[in-house]
Amino acid sequence: MAFAGILSDADITAALAACQAADSFKHKDFFAKVGLASKSADDIKKAFAIIDQDKSGFIEEDELKLFLQNFSASARALTDAETQAFLKAGDTDGDGKIGVDGERRLWAANK
Repeated sequence: MAFAGILSDADITAALAACQAADSFKHKDFFAKVGLASKSADDIKKAFAIIDQDKSGFIEEDELKLFLQNFSASARALTDAETQAFLKAGDTDGDGKIGVDGERRLWAANK
């Protein structure tokens, strides 16, 4: 599992179950349920590296749309509305992508 040593399988399962329906994904709720909100900066960097599929140093819209599939291959894709809301929340400089600092800000907002 990609998140082994960072997140628990039980937390991932619970977080994914809570957003199975289209348009039910709320990033703050997901991060709290999966346990990312309470992780160290180092763990957040590790999680970011997993989600940054093309290793560009940023999470772009296409990677964000498939965000849940990083946690389970059978998870659904985010809807366009969910993807745009998620991107808007984490895009700190308006360039259409999320850097690790934006991701930290998203997850830390739950503390």
